[in-house]
Amino acid sequence: MGCKRQLKLGFMLHGVGMGWGDWRHLDADPTASTSFEYYKRQAQLAEQAKFDFLFVADSVFITEKSSPHYLNRFEPLTILSALAGATSNIGLVATLTVSYSEPYNVARQFASLDHISGGRAGWNVVTSWLEGSASNFSKAAHYAHDTRYRLAAEYLDVVQGLWDSWEDDALVHDKASGKFFEPSKLHRLDHKGEFFQVRGPLNIARSPQGQPAIFQAGASEDGRNFAASRADAIFVGHETFDEATAYYHDIKRRAAGFGRDPDQLFVLPGIRPVIGSTEEEAERKYQDFANLTSIENALSMLGRPFNDYDFLQHDLDAPFPDVAAHGANSNRSHSDRVIEAARKDNLTLRQVALRFATPRTDFVGTPERVADALERWLENRAADGFVYNVSLPKELEVFIEEVVPILQKRGIHRSEYEASTFRGNLGIPVPENRYARRDLTIAAE
Repeated sequence: MGCKRQLKLGFMLHGVGMGWGDWRHLDADPTASTSFEYYKRQAQLAEQAKFDFLFVADSVFITEKSSPHYLNRFEPLTILSALAGATSNIGLVATLTVSYSEPYNVARQFASLDHISGGRAGWNVVTSWLEGSASNFSKAAHYAHDTRYRLAAEYLDVVQGLWDSWEDDALVHDKASGKFFEPSKLHRLDHKGEFFQVRGPLNIARSPQGQPAIFQAGASEDGRNFAASRADAIFVGHETFDEATAYYHDIKRRAAGFGRDPDQLFVLPGIRPVIGSTEEEAERKYQDFANLTSIENALSMLGRPFNDYDFLQHDLDAPFPDVAAHGANSNRSHSDRVIEAARKDNLTLRQVALRFATPRTDFVGTPERVADALERWLENRAADGFVYNVSLPKELEVFIEEVVPILQKRGIHRSEYEASTFRGNLGIPVPENRYARRDLTIAAE
């Protein structure tokens, strides 16, 4: 089988795992979230398999109910800067919140990672949805949902403006004349907006890819519009093919409405494959994976998008409780999806918790079956690629050894990197420096 479209594949570096019980597996390393050697080994495996990027998630608030990985782990830009020296081609995408950081610092940090890695940085722009985050940053209250997205839009304007401070040929380094740079090609931003006042310029030049790629995880109405108008790629979480297809077509329609080429925006669902040499082995491995999560852990996981709501106070076998208010200013898209599923299928709290803790998806089965599912989602426009999340220890190795060669043989996954920069491998252009573009416009008039 052939397919002209190429999968975009990311790998989630998630230490001891996404779930609350993943660390309990006999082969799991419970120190993985703060083990550089573990991260380096995973990163190099993903690069050997020609994945497009590594991705490090983040949040800035924990409680005793947070997952083990979130309780004790590396800060994203720090670990990715270290991994830049241990890899050569794979993209490096870090999550960083706009609600609890300053644009100038963030522009500097990502520009530095971009230079350190030779043009491989990406920024997952998030607004933070746990209300407790405010208490760690001397804030009286967490921003409201709609305010967070207004702030994010302005924040990204500022950061991208700062990334253009230096035109690409500004640093002339003329030793004979003593001219280090061309002053007319260094630009102040002088931004004054609703949330920020930033003078600039930034004290680091553009990298070989111009600007880091922008990632987002927009699923609410505000989030979808923000992602469709500003992101290069979108992380999403869908249980079913139909759900993924509906989202895909909606986000591409919105991108076109903003005057963008929809093919320059990649929709990337998260997946946790479980692979066996037979269907029976895959099912046994899936049950091993599901059994790592107790009902108490499943309830903690369920509470996360509802602002860490305590579901233990409810009868597990009663209908799902009315908790919509707790999700409204938190992770609204995910909490709404949970509520909709509970209502649609008339589920009890126990059933909802277990369904969302370890969803049974298309990506459980033999290598051929998993490859078929990936190709089906790609060809039928449910996804442009995927973000691979580890289900069981050593499952990444199985995916790379058993599934990746099938994808390569079918012509939907690369055998070699096409470029040295992240944008080059994604197939998206280097953004023109706004000041150089303006100069060209003036010269043409």
